[in-house]
Amino acid sequence: MECFPTIATTFLVISDTHNFEFGNTPGSPQPLRLPAPKVDVLLHCGDLTEVGGVSSYEKAMKMLGSIDAELKLVIPGNHDLDLDKQYWEAHDEDPEDHILAVDAMTGRLADEAGASYLIEGTHSFTLKSGAKFTIYVSPYTPAFYDWAFAYERNEDRYNGPHQVADAVTSIATEPLPDGVDIVMTHGPPKGILDSCPGGNVGCDSLLRAIRRAKPVMHCFGHIHECNGIEVIEWQKLAARNPSRSDVDAIQKYSKWRPIENPYPQPFVWKHGHGERTLAVNAAIMTVEYKPENAPWLISLDLPCSL
Repeated sequence: MECFPTIATTFLVISDTHNFEFGNTPGSPQPLRLPAPKVDVLLHCGDLTEVGGVSSYEKAMKMLGSIDAELKLVIPGNHDLDLDKQYWEAHDEDPEDHILAVDAMTGRLADEAGASYLIEGTHSFTLKSGAKFTIYVSPYTPAFYDWAFAYERNEDRYNGPHQVADAVTSIATEPLPDGVDIVMTHGPPKGILDSCPGGNVGCDSLLRAIRRAKPVMHCFGHIHECNGIEVIEWQKLAARNPSRSDVDAIQKYSKWRPIENPYPQPFVWKHGHGERTLAVNAAIMTVEYKPENAPWLISLDLPCSL
């Protein structure tokens, strides 16, 4: 197989599907409908369900199985309660429910759907085209009411002890590494596609890690009202804002792209590794939990492994 230095690779990014099912009515007003574009990689950034449950995960697997993609990577979110063993045990729920939930995400139905359920950490993949990439994933978000996969605001899951901010404690068992190509988390970093009536509710520690790692793309969801994309110019931030906080700098100097989502056509992202990061909030549900947000189809040039 002839392999060029980089290979254009398509990613279909979705999140917060919350028990979504493809409708059977032609001309459905839902942007995410069949036939979905054939892609190389499908990324699901969590919240497959409303509150978990095996039947809901089975429904999610059926939905994912309807999408034509060589590779399908999935993480849970705060609504997928029984996938979080620590949360489930702390609430004195039946341990068997957690086992069955994980089995639904990793067993026969997942195999039939072609879906890979990823645990927190860094993973490497090579596609049939020869394109290769590394991806860091984490389902965790700052604590909000009593949902799963939570951590406190003064805890940092993404940076090691020598990388955290003052008055913050590292609890990272799988810190986000420098140089990773793609990051997929359930929630957003602070100040990036995270605005809601409660303000900017993203994670400061995640922003700190993203600024350090400078991935090509960071995908997430969680904040339904912020479906969209934003370009972060790291060199501009470093040059113009050596004394400003990250959040202030990003809000002032990020290149916001208020473009209409071209789906089902791809958004072609030409990047320089370490120079710019494409942030993608791919929440499918609106604030009213209606599936009216379109997914994002992103084309990236990935290095060739051959």
